[in-house]
Amino acid sequence: MKFTKMEGLGNDYIYINGFEEVVEDKETLAVKLSDRHFGIGGDGVIFINPSEIADFEMEMYNADGSRSEMCGNGIRCVAKYVYDRKMTDKKELTIESFGKIKFIELSVKSEKVEMVRVNMGAPELEASLIPVESNQLRVIDEEIQVGDTSYKMTCVSMGNPHAVVFMEDVKNLELEKIGPLFEHHCRFPKRTNTEFVKVLDRNTVEMRVWERGTGETLACGTGSCATAVASILNGLTDNKVTVKLLGGDLFIEWDREINRIFMTGPAKTVFEGDIDLKNFF
Repeated sequence: MKFTKMEGLGNDYIYINGFEEVVEDKETLAVKLSDRHFGIGGDGVIFINPSEIADFEMEMYNADGSRSEMCGNGIRCVAKYVYDRKMTDKKELTIESFGKIKFIELSVKSEKVEMVRVNMGAPELEASLIPVESNQLRVIDEEIQVGDTSYKMTCVSMGNPHAVVFMEDVKNLELEKIGPLFEHHCRFPKRTNTEFVKVLDRNTVEMRVWERGTGETLACGTGSCATAVASILNGLTDNKVTVKLLGGDLFIEWDREINRIFMTGPAKTVFEGDIDLKNFF
């Protein structure tokens, strides 16, 4: 089976062309290929498939084999994949993920995609639809008890659930201990991604992320969008926010007039290869 390793700000996935490759047990394959010691290594596996409602479909699996609804860094890489391989000549295209369509604009140099701008749609703020358990319609700066510590969180769905927590120090945070406690907290019926954020100024924040089903990653596109929304809702930033991640910067804009989130960032190909699936099944 042919594969391509790609990354968006260090958020790396294994990409498989679903037009050419047929895989039956995708969940098991995702676990085995994502293993950084015995597999290819990545934050998960993404299949690029035909779509009946968009130009292409992105089918994403986390490193633990669970299906995910959306990945901001992943969808930028899918856009680069299909354009660079001449599967499309469009510089404006649509990609379906979990039944939802995202609109993509490509910045191309020397016939290769360098930057991708994604219309991520409207943020979902209703607690029951994120989902998060709450007595309030929206969870904004709401207290949550995690272990022995009380935090304030703002919850947003960008097609997948996020809990955003603001704090003064994210660099020294013991994320490997705190992240799983948030992910599996009883208030999140479908688990959650959690962003730990320090506001630097009115247009800049610093973020670390614990991704549901994967752990800490170097970047998270949907998490950056959720962070920008939470920062704006709490009056901490303006509507255009640079999110500084371990893997680099993403540029997020919330157009409040049309209620749409726009994410702009890079996508890169790391390497390509062939793998014998008999070694994994």
